[in-house]
Amino acid sequence: MDKEILAQELAMRAKEEALLCYDKFSNEDALALGLKIIEKARQRNAAVAMDIEVNGVQLFHYNMPGSNKRHCMWIRRKQNMVQASQCSTLHAMYQLIRDNKDQNKDWHLNDEEYGAIGGGFPIIVKGTGIIGAVGCSGLAHTDDHQLLVDSIAEILGVEL
Repeated sequence: MDKEILAQELAMRAKEEALLCYDKFSNEDALALGLKIIEKARQRNAAVAMDIEVNGVQLFHYNMPGSNKRHCMWIRRKQNMVQASQCSTLHAMYQLIRDNKDQNKDWHLNDEEYGAIGGGFPIIVKGTGIIGAVGCSGLAHTDDHQLLVDSIAEILGVEL
């Protein structure tokens, strides 16, 4: 990957994570986010599975018709990566590329449990930090990421 493009991608991921922060995040916020993701996925004619987890507790899960168990397995990997890397999974992927590192060898995170591809985003509360993760699978991984970012941004009224 071209170094300039990589730098732009890393800067964009950092910007997303800096701006897409909640003042608080409740079970009702999880429901609103889950429903917004479903709404946006339907607008894109996408069949995704998605999950929202806070402090190790699943608050929302939905499999759209056409999604399957494999999508749920990828969501778990993506949510695990958010927790391990403390950033979005797409951000983690670009960090690995930038640093010429291997997820298994250098970060000691096996591929069966962690996924450094787009589709996992941290749930960040201002003044607290990362309290959980939202995961999505069913589209190309960069589209999974964008679906999550677009949904959170719309709910928070943030323009990226």
